[in-house]
Amino acid sequence: MATARQILQQEIFDQCDQKLLAFVGVSNDSKKKKFGYLCLSDTKEPPSNIYIHQIKFDNKVVKKKRIWSLNELITVDGKTSSQDCLEIELTLDKPYKWVATNNQERKIFLISLWKQCASYVFDKKPEFKNLPLDWTSGDLVVLPADRKSKLSLAVSPIISAEDFQPLSEKEEQDLELLMKECGFAAKDAKAFTDMLATQLMALDGENVQSVLASEPQVTKLMDQLETAIQEIEKVESALDMYDETLRHVRDTIDKMDQKNANIQTANKNNEKLLNELQKVIHQLELSPKHQLALTDADLTTSTGLRDAIEAAKELQAVMNAQIHPALVRLKAIQEQRRRFEKWKAKFSQILSRHLNNLFIHMGNDIGETKRNSNNELTIMKHTSLHRELAAYTELMHWCKAMDRKSFMALNKVYTSSLSKLYERDIKLFLEDAKLRINAGHLSNSKEDIRKSTGPPSDWLLGVDKEFWAQESDTQERQRFDQVLEAVLSELEPICLSEQNFCVSFFQLDILSPTTKNTQTTLDGVDVKSNQEILPSLPKTKIEKKINEEVRKMMGEIFACIEPELIGFIQYHERMDST
Repeated sequence: MATARQILQQEIFDQCDQKLLAFVGVSNDSKKKKFGYLCLSDTKEPPSNIYIHQIKFDNKVVKKKRIWSLNELITVDGKTSSQDCLEIELTLDKPYKWVATNNQERKIFLISLWKQCASYVFDKKPEFKNLPLDWTSGDLVVLPADRKSKLSLAVSPIISAEDFQPLSEKEEQDLELLMKECGFAAKDAKAFTDMLATQLMALDGENVQSVLASEPQVTKLMDQLETAIQEIEKVESALDMYDETLRHVRDTIDKMDQKNANIQTANKNNEKLLNELQKVIHQLELSPKHQLALTDADLTTSTGLRDAIEAAKELQAVMNAQIHPALVRLKAIQEQRRRFEKWKAKFSQILSRHLNNLFIHMGNDIGETKRNSNNELTIMKHTSLHRELAAYTELMHWCKAMDRKSFMALNKVYTSSLSKLYERDIKLFLEDAKLRINAGHLSNSKEDIRKSTGPPSDWLLGVDKEFWAQESDTQERQRFDQVLEAVLSELEPICLSEQNFCVSFFQLDILSPTTKNTQTTLDGVDVKSNQEILPSLPKTKIEKKINEEVRKMMGEIFACIEPELIGFIQYHERMDST
């Protein structure tokens, strides 16, 4: 039995830090085919927790099969009050039945189980039935739920008796000596008891005398303990002082770390601010050379014109610098913006006055004719004007972006001047065409025609009705077709050339994103957001709007073409309606 206890304790309960209280060898039926143990254990460390284990024994190896807490126990049934019965029935999660292999082990296990239940706190106490009365003397304890606690367990005498330990050699020798000295104990138990009592009293007396003799030493020891306690208190006071000092140092270091972190953050912010300000200053800086070129622009020389174009582009770049909207509100940036506006207004005034005079002067241009040996019908060409104005194309684009009012005014002046110029040229051209048709050939000059044909009344086709059906009708109609074809052939390149120049010079193929006079990033409005409006329109609508702008300007410049051509055709239609 002792061997089985040691094996179970070492193999099973030492591993889970528990101690074995009681055990009983059991089998599932009377045939004992499956042998095992039913054990009762407690934890070694408080708080105490009682468990019921079923251990199986297989090939000389013990293994845990099931484990239940004592709280799960509902009933304990011994089947009969006879002490010779070997059956055990425990109701846990369900009823379990076993047959004990040893009556004594069964008795010890059930008594131990009852005692553990008697000292354990339950919501509902387990029921013990069909057991001998002397095994279950007393009542089980049931406490209220708010006072649930586990009571300290007193090991029962039976369980302590089971904690058998083999005697050592010295203990065996002392026991043999005692038995030899008291050989009469087997015959006279009373004399043996009296002898033991006498010896016990003697030992107690010696113990009392020893205690009384050691009282000074105890007093000295107590004094030393008091001194030690005082020293310990001093050490504790010093440690508390050191701890307080360390805590103060720790708090100081934490504050220094926080200050260092704040300083680093401030330094990073200052660096970012400095970089941002340097970037803004660089973006809004306009060199003195460009300032002079804007305020005192000389557009009559190639060098002055080149400097003016460069300065205008730089001014447009700085006024559209990509600056955060919050920085635009800065007073310095607003002051710089007002300087830019002043330089822009001054340069725009100089540019508008110069181009306005140039456009007005163009209206008096005599043009250039194509010299040829055949003296063909030609119209005046003004390509030299286009070449002269091409040098101002970039400035005109700048004016459209930076001063829309001046741009529109210059557009109107150019349209008006060129309209008068082309009206004069087209009228002279069509008058010359009329003379050539009436003259009977295409190569004679106006003077030859007038000399050969007499008064203008004689130039008209079909004046005399008697000549209508003659061969001259066919010849005159051929001359009219040839002259009309020549007229249209001369007008078409003139119109296309002017249209291409206007599209390039006035940037008619690019729509303006806004109707405002000037809009830059320094106005506090995101220019990109306005420019993104145009791409959102369908491509066909953009092309249609561009075509309308081009057609409108060409219609104003060549407003005389349609009425002059209609008048030219109607004039000859009256002469020969066929």
